[in-house]
Amino acid sequence: MSTLPPVTPPYDPPLALAEPVRRVGPRWVAFISLANLVLWMAYFGPLQVLLPRQIALVTDLGGKESALAWVTGAGAAVAMVFNPVAGALSDRTAGRFGRRHPWTLLGAVAGGLGLAFLGFQGSFAGVLIGWCLAQAGLNAMQAALTAGVPDHVPVGQRGEVSGWIGVPQTLGVVLAVVLVTMVATTTGAGYLLIAALVPLGVLPFVLTTRDAPLPARLRPPFSLRGFVGGLWVSPRAHPDFAWAWLTRFLMQLGNAVALLYLLYFLTDAVGYERLFPGSRAEDGLLVLILIYTAAVVVTAVAGGVVSDRMGRRKMLVTVSGAISAVPFVIMAFWPLWPMVVAAAVIMGIGFGIYLAVDNALVTQVLPAATGRAKDLGVINIANSGPQVLGPVIAGPVVSGLGGYPVLYLTAAALTLLGAGLVWKIRAVP
Repeated sequence: MSTLPPVTPPYDPPLALAEPVRRVGPRWVAFISLANLVLWMAYFGPLQVLLPRQIALVTDLGGKESALAWVTGAGAAVAMVFNPVAGALSDRTAGRFGRRHPWTLLGAVAGGLGLAFLGFQGSFAGVLIGWCLAQAGLNAMQAALTAGVPDHVPVGQRGEVSGWIGVPQTLGVVLAVVLVTMVATTTGAGYLLIAALVPLGVLPFVLTTRDAPLPARLRPPFSLRGFVGGLWVSPRAHPDFAWAWLTRFLMQLGNAVALLYLLYFLTDAVGYERLFPGSRAEDGLLVLILIYTAAVVVTAVAGGVVSDRMGRRKMLVTVSGAISAVPFVIMAFWPLWPMVVAAAVIMGIGFGIYLAVDNALVTQVLPAATGRAKDLGVINIANSGPQVLGPVIAGPVVSGLGGYPVLYLTAAALTLLGAGLVWKIRAVP
């Protein structure tokens, strides 16, 4: 259900609501990719290194897993609210600066301030509050950026563009980990460095690309009840949208379950620091991320281009899900460093294909042009929701219900289930 009224004759759809037909150029793709790069650096620098390191310092060693689960889960809960709400607000923003750019910049500044706040925290409560503040701003930024693809990119180019935008999602992990482990030598400095990069990284996109304004006549009067009700997308009225949401939720839940404790897995199960005296588990994590990223870069754009030319998104989503389940099985049965390296390669191949193809598929099942950002915000709950549910599943499993083998077999099963359910979608081949 859209929060904006449909455009009906005698009016033609304004540019902000029209289905795009002109291919976007390299500059537009490069600048939105840069904005996505700093966004994912802001997400994964804390998630992969800074938060686990900070939590280990502010809690006793025996409780670090549970404490990290609480912090990441609370942040993901905030994300589940702010992403669709910010998206819905951007859908109804009417002004000469456009619908998306003001929210992109506002979210970047707010997210950066939240990260800077985190850099000065020395208590569990402070870390929890800081991460929730950062998530609120970053998700407002993400909601606006995500809507850029259906706003500007024609269907026949969306796989390719989604591939280019997907590359920063993994490259951002590498750069963030490098910055917070090698450039910034303390946790506080790591937070402050990323906090500064986020707003700087969005400025080229905001200042040099066009964001078509919404005509004021198409913005309805604000009603809190109508606004909140408009956030709901009925699965009965829009079943393809619902199946696309569930597919992404399950596949992202598999990833969340598997990756939440990866740093601890390297320490406690693989024994990385025993295998390589003088090294830290963070060093091994960086090696895995580099390998994974290289595989994603090779496959993401290629997978998107292939899906554009074939016009068959569902088959490639299923293939990517099957590939992505393999490394989880490897990690369950063979927690050995060489096998984990091989798992990183396979995971990168599978996730690279998935990033491009699923993002393109989702844009083809959106209910209405008037609510693109809100609807994509609802889709993005399938990214953040698993960050809430993942710790609920992973924490007890690691602590006493089978440990890492059961954890990674569970991740594999969730991924395969999601990859199979994509065939319930009817409108997309």
